[in-house]
Amino acid sequence: MDKQYVELDGFRMAYQEKGQGQAVVLLHGFCGSSSYWDKLLPLLPESSRFIVPDQRGHGDSGAPEGVYSMETIAEDIAQLIQKLDLGKTIVLGHSYGGYSTLAFAEHYPELLAGYGLIHSTAFPDSEEGKQGRLKSQETIKDKGLPVFIDGLIPKLFAPAHLQSMPEVVQEAIRIGNGTSPEGAISTLEGMRLRPDRNVVLETARVPVLLVAGKHDQIVPVERTFTISGERFTQCLIEDAGHMSMVEAPQKLADAITSFVASVK
Repeated sequence: MDKQYVELDGFRMAYQEKGQGQAVVLLHGFCGSSSYWDKLLPLLPESSRFIVPDQRGHGDSGAPEGVYSMETIAEDIAQLIQKLDLGKTIVLGHSYGGYSTLAFAEHYPELLAGYGLIHSTAFPDSEEGKQGRLKSQETIKDKGLPVFIDGLIPKLFAPAHLQSMPEVVQEAIRIGNGTSPEGAISTLEGMRLRPDRNVVLETARVPVLLVAGKHDQIVPVERTFTISGERFTQCLIEDAGHMSMVEAPQKLADAITSFVASVK
């Protein structure tokens, strides 16, 4: 699918687009790109308008200087929605994309029809996690992005899939290596500094989708399924780790399709 471009404040954002109808923005995870969703997009209905961007510093989008805070990413999403005249939009974020989705839900509720966390959490980094972000920044600076990516990507998959899906794992590595090294460092710092946003979930006034992978080694199920109630839809994908969009694309597509249809 050909990428399109939109000018935001300070950089050019690349995105893919499919369908017409209720707008749905899909946000990829850290060191991913819109290509993370390539297996999923053909499985989603044409009756919704899916907008799939490369976030700043990732894929074919620009990599402006400065820390990429979750609030900054939320502003990017808001500008994208406004530039494309999407109206009230459903925003679904994978992993790091979920962190910025929660910032968006907090700061731009007037643009939101619903939102979802896909292998993500409202919790901030632990102190150990924050130290890990700093160590990752140093690895990229000292040894280069490919060394970091080679260490990161295998952790994103269910252990069994490292053997059964080697081509999919290699494609994730290829996509990861397309990230701007400076953009990766800026994103790591933004993730390290992000606050606890459980209160955003607890006070949600729109429908919320929560997707977890049973074999997720990055965000355990219990850190995604922190809340339940009539506004919340929980979906556990049994045969996935952190990457259900490529590990179990049909199951994730079914969950997204059902959720989008339920949003009024």
